[in-house]
This record gives sequence, C-alpha cells and structure tokens, in this order.
Amino acid sequence: MEVECIPFKETGYFSQLICDYLEQKKELAPYYNRFPLPGNFSDQIKEKSANYPKAHRKVLVGSLNEQYKNVEVSGATKKNILALEKENSFTVVTGHQLNLFTGPLYFLYKIVSTINLAKKLNAQFPDHQFVPVYWMATEDHDFDEINYFNLHGKKVLWNKNVSGGVGRLSTDGLDEVFGIFASELGNLGYTDKLKELFQKAYLENQTLAQATRYLANALFGDEGLVIVDGDDKNLKRLLVPYVQKDIFQHTPYEKVTKTIKNLEKISADYTIQVNPREINYFYLKDDLRERIVLKKGKYHVLNTQLDFTPEEILKELEEYPERFSPNVVTRPLYQEVILPNLCYIGGGGELAYWLEFKSYFDELGVTFPMLMLRNSALLIKEKQSDKTEKMGLTVAHLFMKQHSLINKKIRDISNIDVDFSPQKKVLEEQFKQMYELANKTDKSFLGAVKAQEVKQKKGLDKLEKRLLRAQKRKLKDHVTRLTELQNELFPNQSLQERQLNFSEIYLEMGEELIPMLLNTLDPFSQNFTIIKNK
Repeated sequence: MEVECIPFKETGYFSQLICDYLEQKKELAPYYNRFPLPGNFSDQIKEKSANYPKAHRKVLVGSLNEQYKNVEVSGATKKNILALEKENSFTVVTGHQLNLFTGPLYFLYKIVSTINLAKKLNAQFPDHQFVPVYWMATEDHDFDEINYFNLHGKKVLWNKNVSGGVGRLSTDGLDEVFGIFASELGNLGYTDKLKELFQKAYLENQTLAQATRYLANALFGDEGLVIVDGDDKNLKRLLVPYVQKDIFQHTPYEKVTKTIKNLEKISADYTIQVNPREINYFYLKDDLRERIVLKKGKYHVLNTQLDFTPEEILKELEEYPERFSPNVVTRPLYQEVILPNLCYIGGGGELAYWLEFKSYFDELGVTFPMLMLRNSALLIKEKQSDKTEKMGLTVAHLFMKQHSLINKKIRDISNIDVDFSPQKKVLEEQFKQMYELANKTDKSFLGAVKAQEVKQKKGLDKLEKRLLRAQKRKLKDHVTRLTELQNELFPNQSLQERQLNFSEIYLEMGEELIPMLLNTLDPFSQNFTIIKNK
C-alpha cells in the first residue's frame, strides 16, 4: 500500500469558500468558532463544558439506550454510551442521509474521519473521553436522493411511492432490490458477506432507520461508533425553547440572511448553499412532513387542512415536540443542543452551509462546534497504478479536466510541438512596436492595431487546435487508453467517492477495507489522500 497526498485546492473539486476556509483566510474568521487544529480543542472543551446543561446528558443516554434496545451492541459502543453521562465526555459528530446500502463511498470516509478524530483526542486528553457519533438524517423526506446506489456502473434502485420522513419508511419491497443486487454481484470476491450484510440490514428490519442503524453498527460497532436518531420525542423536548424562537421571533432567519449578505460581499465566488425561511420547521406525523408557514395570522401546514393559532401551535409543541422537524438550517442547532459536541465532520458542501449559521448560534447561546472537512480519498488498484506510471503520468495529472489532460498527453508524446505559446509571444512583441508607432504618429490607429492583434492570435489558436485534433487522430490509441483510465478512476468525470458504493471495493478487499481506511486516513491532514494498492 502506498499513500500520496495532494492539497484539496489542487484537485479542482473543492469550492473557493472551502479552500479559503482551509487556508484560514482572516475574512472568514467571524463565521466559525475555532479552526480544528489539535491545539484548539482545549478551549473548545472548556466552552462546551460551561454551556452544555448537565440534565441533557441523562436525557441523551436514556434515548440512546431506548434506540439500541433491540440492537446487538458492541462492548465499545456500550462503553461510549455510558460515558456520555459523565461530564468529562464529549462527542465528535458526522451526519448523513439514509442512503440505500450506504450510498456513495464517502459515507465510509465520513465515519472513519470521525472515529479517527475521537481516537486522536482520547490520546491527547487522557482525562476525558471522546465519542464518535453518526447522526442519521431520519427526518429527511428526499427519497429520490437516497433510494439507489451504483455498482459496476449500474444503478441499483428501490422503486417505491413514499411520503414523510424516510427513517419511518417500511423496508417492504427491498427483497426485490436484494435480488438485483445479488445478481449483479455474481460470485466475485467477498459476495457472500455482502449479501448477508444487505439481507440482515434491509430484510430483517422493519424501517429504513432500523436498517441503517444495523448496517452502520455492523461496519463500525467495534470502533465504538454511537448512532443517533433525532426522530425522538424526549430529545425533541430539549429543542422546544429554540423552536419557539424560530416560529415566533424568526431568529435564525434574520441572522442567517444577514450572514449570507456579508459572505457575498467577501467574494462573488462564494456559492450560498442554503437560504433560511421565516419558519425553519416541518410538521411531521405518520407519512406527513410539510413546511409550517405563517398565513393570515395562523400557522398553516402546507398541502394539508391543518391550521394553528399561536396559542394552539404552542400547545402542540409542548404536547407533541416530536411533530416539529428541523430543516437544513435548524437541524445543526438541534444536534448541538442535545449532544456535548465539540466538532462536526462533513463534506465541502456541508461546511459551506454551516459557515452561514454561527451568528444565530451566538444569538441563541449555543456553542458553535469546530468544523472539520472530512477525509477524501482515491483508491487505485495495482493495475491502474501500473498504467499511470507507464503513461508517464502522476496521479495528480488524473485530476485534470479530461480535455486538458488529453491535450497535455498529446503534447508530451508528440514529435511535433503543438504549443504555439512562443509564437504568440513573438506576435505580442511585434504588436508592441506597432502600438508605440501608432502612439507617436496617429493614436486613432490604436484600435485597428488592437483588432489586428486579436485576429492574428485567434488565428494561431485555431491552428493550434486543428493541429492537436490531427495529432489526437494520429495518436488515437494513446488517447483511448488515457480516457479509459481516467474514467475508471473518476466515473462520470466526478470523484470516485461520490459515485462508487463501498461494496465495489469490498469485493476485492473484504474485511481489510475498513481497517485499511482507519489506519490510513488522518482527520487533521487537510489533504486529499491517494491510496495505491501495491
């Protein structure tokens, strides 16, 4: 096994906002609490200790014990759940949707990053205990985002008409998906283990939340991972005061709207991830999850006949807190209210929207967590690594856009110089003299000189492109092999981790996969990791 690293910003797959955050640009300092460096966790511990109610620990552990009631729990996870009652214990958290059979490969990287961070903090602060937590997004209702995974370039899809929070969905119908999955696996590699894992998770559990808990527990339970389902009445009760401030005072809406405007002033390249609403909660009941909106003095649940007066919705909140489901703006707040959490580990898109939230956390008096970019990795098989070397490429080259990579390769192997940069420089020098002449004689000719320069440069560009196309035809075999290799490693010209399911790698590595990731990925790295199987 060989490991290489390249900076995230050099991959071309991470936004300007995240690259600037990783470089700790001073303009972004107001939008996060502390940068996730080992030396900054001591102050984060002190702040969270002073700001996390002791009573919340008892509620949290009670809910976790109830959620794990019918689950085979590892000794490490039991120990971590019990530890959460003690004031010297803290969590580090990642969250993810309930994607079918984990969905994209980066599901594993998120959890591995979280487990490894907890291990490093346990070593750094032996008088404390740090618990890795996976927060299941059970209340999401975007079924089309989670009802499939990719295997061998094919989509394994769960067709079902659904509504409401996905965690409550029945697993009925997944036996058909299992049949498709098993057929596609065939008898390659570690197929029996994968089939057994899918079968036990999805065919022996009644809801998607239960199935996902089983799966994550089977993969990471030995590492002490604690899995939290926020769709819980007792946990929701801790959120009630904050729901009131959202519904009646619109605190998140006001603060986040202002933050977005300020971020846009810093850079036009900063893409805003989420926009707040005046009310950032859904009404959740049975197979219903619809937005709550203020309409003609009443609180109306969209696409229903449900209306509440201010007094009625307050009573509903007090009696049935589980019916109020946070959206993407308030879900992070919910997490930080109920957990003694220090750090959230997420992808670039997630951290981008977390950076919008600090001001409203401050306003509500809730400690804002440290934000850590999860590990990203590219797994390269031995044959793929050999091909890369034979083509005279580095792995970093393969991150280039495909047309740029092809052009680079053609120039490298061609016996004709297909780069007209020297000619363009000569042309610029010639026109420099013409500009000087026009300035001395008749300045009205400057426009004509400029037009002629542009025309001739365009002519050179066209000739260069035509020559490249001719060379591509001549060197078609090289181009074909190059594009095939890049398409294998970057399916759909996207990062491997966003396309492949873990089962595809598991077919080759089996139970060595997760230990390998745990031993290789460093949450403090701040680099994209390339793992070559040698």
